[in-house]
Amino acid sequence: MEEVIGRTCLPLVRDEVWLPVEETAQVGRARRSATSLAERLGFDATRTAEVGLAVTEVGTNLYKHAQQGAVLIRTVRGERDAAIEIVALDRGPGIRDLTLAQQDGQSTTGTLGVGLGAVARLATTCSMTSQPGRGTALVARFLLKADRVPEWGEEPAAGLTRPIGGEDVCGDAYAVCRSADRLVLMMCDGSGHGPLAAAASELAVRIFRDEPAGQPEALVARLHTALRGTRGGAVAVADIDLVTRKVRYCGLGNIGAAVLADGRKQGMISVPGVAGHQARTIRAFDYALPERAVVVMHSDGLTERWGADQAGDLIVDPPVLVAATLLREAGVRNDDACVLVARTA
Repeated sequence: MEEVIGRTCLPLVRDEVWLPVEETAQVGRARRSATSLAERLGFDATRTAEVGLAVTEVGTNLYKHAQQGAVLIRTVRGERDAAIEIVALDRGPGIRDLTLAQQDGQSTTGTLGVGLGAVARLATTCSMTSQPGRGTALVARFLLKADRVPEWGEEPAAGLTRPIGGEDVCGDAYAVCRSADRLVLMMCDGSGHGPLAAAASELAVRIFRDEPAGQPEALVARLHTALRGTRGGAVAVADIDLVTRKVRYCGLGNIGAAVLADGRKQGMISVPGVAGHQARTIRAFDYALPERAVVVMHSDGLTERWGADQAGDLIVDPPVLVAATLLREAGVRNDDACVLVARTA
């Protein structure tokens, strides 16, 4: 991981492939994609087989019991450690008893019941959330050794990206840096789609991770300058102060952002413009950060017409599951999509 003036950047996450799982052949494709990735990351034969078994269990249950099931296979990379992360989403009837569903041998029609106990045992970490009538989200992470503690420790923030249909790469990207008393989030929605949009967003990530700590408006101005000569895009930075319980937010372009707390959604303001091309005004706004609040940022691949009740259990669910739930509920536009979630308690 990188460290710049007291900041530590969370590991880089790269989405390898999103796969629909609605028929038997797609289960096999998901397994092959995951095991191939494990081999490239240097997993031994036993661990690679465990990854393949877990993905097969997840995919089989999506195919048999869920609706509009999909699996994301991605890498998580620090300086020394690497992991494979599997995210599964569906729009099935949901699971009413998650504890029972994760016990070996349990199977309830319309759930991911069979095999979840095995997935949890094989994974380094595994968590799941479900909303009756809406669907289920599961995330399982696999390090080289199942019991290994990753170098990056607990992650207070996590995100997901998903490319527009027909593209292999997403033009949206995000990054997170932290210190003892704050979290700093960055998101870039590269203009358009495909490799050129992704190149702009990847440049924004590199600049942000290398940049000394500063006010969000200064970071956005730096990104605006750096993105000249690229497609450009919408850019936003949120500086979350965990001591004073405030978030300072600066958005340029169409990045959605909100503070969720006590069942309410407080939107945050982004000003019009395109980083790298047009920025008449770069301005930051301050917002109160209630205890146990969650901060959400997202690209315009998600509709802004979502409510706090669509984000899952904000108190219990880890950030990646909140992000997955929001992507399922609000990622309804045919566009690149990105959502980033930070827990502040």
